[in-house]
Amino acid sequence: MNAFGSMLAGPWNWNPLVLGGCALATFGLAVKYGGRVRWGWWAATVAVVLLALVSPLDALASGVLFSAHMTQHILLLLIAPALVLLALPRDLRSGGARRGRWPAALGWTAGIGAMWFWHVPALCDAAAMNGAVRAMQTLSLLGAGFLFWSPILFPDERRRLGPAAGIVYLFTACVACTALGILLTLTPVEVCPAFGPGAAHAARWTALREVVGFERDRQIGGLLMWVPMCSVYVAAILFELNRWFGGQRAVEEKVP
Repeated sequence: MNAFGSMLAGPWNWNPLVLGGCALATFGLAVKYGGRVRWGWWAATVAVVLLALVSPLDALASGVLFSAHMTQHILLLLIAPALVLLALPRDLRSGGARRGRWPAALGWTAGIGAMWFWHVPALCDAAAMNGAVRAMQTLSLLGAGFLFWSPILFPDERRRLGPAAGIVYLFTACVACTALGILLTLTPVEVCPAFGPGAAHAARWTALREVVGFERDRQIGGLLMWVPMCSVYVAAILFELNRWFGGQRAVEEKVP
């Protein structure tokens, strides 16, 4: 079996905490909201979480490939939390009229701060090699992602940022992630030595690491931070533009 075949046939991590957490969250949504949940979006959420934490991607992200580590971060920080918010009932209010909008500064700082925080070399190494730290990292990424997307995607539009503010919010997030991506891709700075040459890893992954190469793997990880993440932000900016111009059209239609 070649290196990439070994990757695809790698170990699946049937972690009972991950599986039980997904099952418990599904049960809780069904009890609380029933048919009001948008179950298609929720199924996508569970699929993304399982891809990140159960599939061989999780094994590769545990000190084998930095690019796999970065892919896992994107799934947990950007994709899964956005899908959770899309899955919530459209008529969810959560006290929005009394509580006002989600604090955008908190959401932005949590989302961008989490990505930079977990790429401090000592913390990145600890999360790659220590299961308890990885669990903390996973929970913090999911929570930070929920805070980040809430001002943009929360079902109650009264709690969202206005379209113009939302565009600024997303554009500056894209710039912040681009800065980290450039740092990883175009500079010799090593943010996660656990993935470097000579790092301890399972022998079964030796061929794969040799095929990918250390420098190429680091550059791919940086490009993942740079291009796909900003593509997500651009898609959300287009969503905000649609809200903006759609709202203007609705107002114009009401004018006699």
